Order: sequence, then structure tokens, then C-alpha cells
Amino acid sequence: MQPDEALRLGLEQAARHREGCVIIGVPREIFPGERRVALVPGAVPVLTKAGFEVVIEAGAGREAGFPDAVYAGKGARILQDREAVFSSAGILVQVLCYGSNDRTGKADVPLFQRDQLLIGFLRPFGSLDVIKEIAEAGVSSFSVELMPRTTRAQSMDALSSMGTVCGYKAVLAAADMLPKLFPMLTTAAGTITPARVLVIGAGVAGLQAIATARRLGAVVSAYDLRPAAKEQVQSLGGRFVELPIEAANAEDARGYARPQDDAFYLRQRELLGKVVAEQDVVITAAVIPGKKSPVLLTREMVYAMAPGSVVVDLAAERGGNCELTRPGETFVDHDVTIAGLINLASSVPYHASQMYARNLSAFLVHLLKDGKLRIDPADEIVRETILTHGGDIVNARVRKFFGLPDLDSQ
Repeated sequence: MQPDEALRLGLEQAARHREGCVIIGVPREIFPGERRVALVPGAVPVLTKAGFEVVIEAGAGREAGFPDAVYAGKGARILQDREAVFSSAGILVQVLCYGSNDRTGKADVPLFQRDQLLIGFLRPFGSLDVIKEIAEAGVSSFSVELMPRTTRAQSMDALSSMGTVCGYKAVLAAADMLPKLFPMLTTAAGTITPARVLVIGAGVAGLQAIATARRLGAVVSAYDLRPAAKEQVQSLGGRFVELPIEAANAEDARGYARPQDDAFYLRQRELLGKVVAEQDVVITAAVIPGKKSPVLLTREMVYAMAPGSVVVDLAAERGGNCELTRPGETFVDHDVTIAGLINLASSVPYHASQMYARNLSAFLVHLLKDGKLRIDPADEIVRETILTHGGDIVNARVRKFFGLPDLDSQ
């Protein structure tokens, strides 16, 4: 039997319980402060119609605004303890699985069932030891971070969904911390000039930050090393900052910015310095998958900003784009507020959960054909997202990232 065929059969035999019905289990999120839930009540009828059964841990959706009674009314079964969810489900769906949840996620490992499917944020380019631990537990895991950015997979793109939420919330947080109003106002006391906002990194989060800041009335500029971002920034009413420096191979095949050498970042910081000094708010959202976030704002650049200015660093979880950022902390240095905000999507749990549930539901329905799991490694969506199976790490990108040999060569 060929390796791909063995993989397909192994995955299709997983998650079969109760006379062939595929049961999806939704445990409560246990990362400290996490308020989202993997599936919302509105997703249950979609999944049951497709042929799944859904079981929910009691209280899993409460903090997101979804009581148990609403889930039950939509056809889900409520189970009172976490162990029951893990033991009864063939497919587990979470927001922050072990991997992304590096604080309390390890407690779930003894609850995994061999041949279970695990779907959620797994931080595939994080800790190799953790990914190996997940593999050795015998689960077949699918990392939503690895979803291909293609038209077919667009409805399943959880990274973009959560990036949208983060970009929106970053602007609201900045507006709350800034001792100025965002919009231009004509009042009896004269005219209030609008705030000036610079967004560095025009990915999904950055573009949403631009749109939100514009809606609040700010004058918005944006910078991205990818030339293709210019049109997107301008379409949202932002001014694109062009620097006399060109990045080499600025964009990869997935649309992400490629890391550059130290000389490029040094020159970039020199040129951005004058632009940053003129801003009331700087929002940084330059993230490179699997890499430490590049430092784009130095200490000197921050100190050159006017008193009361605000820096919101959306790359804080991966080291930060600002040299001064402390992940998870907000503090003032030289009269500039620096916010290293993390897990922002959890601060809007109702709609963040709703968006994430739609992404997961689309993926789950994609895996089910005629009431049975049809998981084909030849399918790009399956091939790109599967992380572990059969006790091993099977994702080619992840193996290459960690320097592991190709599976075909073993």
C-alpha cells in the first residue's frame, strides 16, 4: 500500500463512533483569559445536516455569549465534563489547542484518543517538542494556521478572520489610550485637527486597522515592504508610504512578506524614523510566519514621538515590531504609551467565535462526503493543513522548517 493511501484510510477510519456517525466534540477553552468557543450554536444545524453529531462541554460558550440551552435548542448534546467530550468525540475542535496553548494545554494530552482528529490553532512553527508530543499521542491534527490562501479555502481561513478582529480592536485600544480625539471636529471652541495614524504591515490585520482608523476620522498612512499592498491601502483611503528602498523577493507564494537581511531593516528604520515622529498613533502588524517579528521601531524612534503618542504592537506575541514592547503589557516610556497586546480576538468573543465557527464548519463539511469522512492527501487543503498523523509529523512545510528529513526518504 502506498503511503498516501495508508494515510487516507487511516484518517477515514478515525472519528467513527455510534454506528458510523462522526461526532464533533467542543471542549471549553482553558487558556487563561480565553473567552472564545470553537463552534457557536448557529453552526450546529449546518453540521448535523451534513451528517455530523455535535457534543459540547457544559459552559463552553458561556463567556462568548452562547448559553448551553441555545446549543441544546440547535441540536447539540451537552456533556458535563471535559473527559466525556474527549472520550466520545472522533473529531475535537478547539480555538487554542495544545501548541498554541503553552500554559495549560498540556493537561489535554492524556485525554486524547488514538486516531482522533484535532482541529484548531496549533502553532506549527513553535515548539518541535510540543508538536512531537501531539504526534506521539496518536491524534491526527490539522493546523488552521496552515490553511492555503486560495479561492477554494477562503471560507476556511481562520487566520484572516482573527486578523480582522485584531486590526479592528487595535485601533479602538489606541483611540482609548490616546489623549486626543481621532476625528476632525468643528466646535464652538474651534476646530480639532484629526489624529495621525501610521499602520506598518498591510496584511489582513493592518488593512482592517486602516479601515477602522479611517472610519473614526483619523488621517491614516501605511507602509508595507510589498509593493502590491499599495493599491489595497489606497483603496481604503490611506496614504501609502513609499521609501527609497526595495525589498528582495518581498512576497512569498502565500502572499506573506519574506524576511529580509539586517542591512535592509537598518535602512528601513532610518527612513521610517521621520514618518514615525510625525504620528500620534503607530500600529505595527508585520508578522512573518515561523519567524521572530522584525524590529521596525527602535527605542530612538519611539522617543522621538510627541508626548502622549501611542504604539500598539500586534506582533508582540512573536517578539514585537517595537524594540521596547513587552508582550502582554501596556506601559509608558518617555511619555509614549506602548501596548504589547496579545490574544486580542478573545476580547470580542461573540463575533470572533462566530467567524471562527464558520471557518471550521466550512472545513469540516469539506472533509465529509455522503456522510463519511473523505480525507484525501491529494487535496491541497488537506495536504497543507494536516500536521500530525500515525505518531509522526507529516506536514512537509513543518518538517522542512525544523530540518526534519522528508518522509519519503525515511
